[in-house]
Amino acid sequence: MKYYLNVLSNYINLTGRTPRMEFWMFVLINFIFASIAIFIDQQLHLCFKMEIGYGLQTLPFGPVYTFYSLITFVPTIAVQIRRLHDVGKTGWFLFLSLLPVIGTIWVLVLYCSSSSAGNNAYGPNPANKE
Repeated sequence: MKYYLNVLSNYINLTGRTPRMEFWMFVLINFIFASIAIFIDQQLHLCFKMEIGYGLQTLPFGPVYTFYSLITFVPTIAVQIRRLHDVGKTGWFLFLSLLPVIGTIWVLVLYCSSSSAGNNAYGPNPANKE
């Protein structure tokens, strides 16, 4: 939980580096909280309804999940940029995920890569601080 809170409190910082453990723990806890928000929406019958295709369709989420997503949007982008910095890449590499398959896989591989040893252009290795 400390990793999740660290990311949320450091959301404005797009410089520096985020170690692999902090990034993946944030992703895991964020997934758990998002799933709980969707569950709450479904249990309270707050899911959005849209006219799609053959008639009125119910989406699997509602205002609770939407609110949670809006709150965590900027911190999520910031931690992704800092994770790319940790492997020695610029934050602009995040736009590769807009390429349908290859770009998404490439960015995922970068997220899973080991930190670049020692200092790089984005600062000292955060693993050395712990």
